[in-house]
Amino acid sequence: METLLQLPEDEAPSTISEVLAALRKQDLEPRHEKKSWGDWIHLEGYTTVISIESNRGLSRSATVEHGEGEEQDEPIPSIFRAFGHIGWHGIDDDGEFEL
Repeated sequence: METLLQLPEDEAPSTISEVLAALRKQDLEPRHEKKSWGDWIHLEGYTTVISIESNRGLSRSATVEHGEGEEQDEPIPSIFRAFGHIGWHGIDDDGEFEL
């Protein structure tokens, strides 16, 4: 399962550092990994990963790839709170939703 997270168009992009700090405030231990095919945020102790679009360290969009058995439980609620605190919203089959 995947959940798309985005910033509203009228908001300034978030830095990767802001995203990592927001995740840490939710007691998660994120590790940013920059690859030639994209940026990833791994969370210590979880199989859920975040694929985050980055352009010169700025981001407006990310995809949470839910780990097996982690679709509804941690770390998903904490990820949603972290991104919600920095102004992002979620998008699923039913449309946009607040985090």
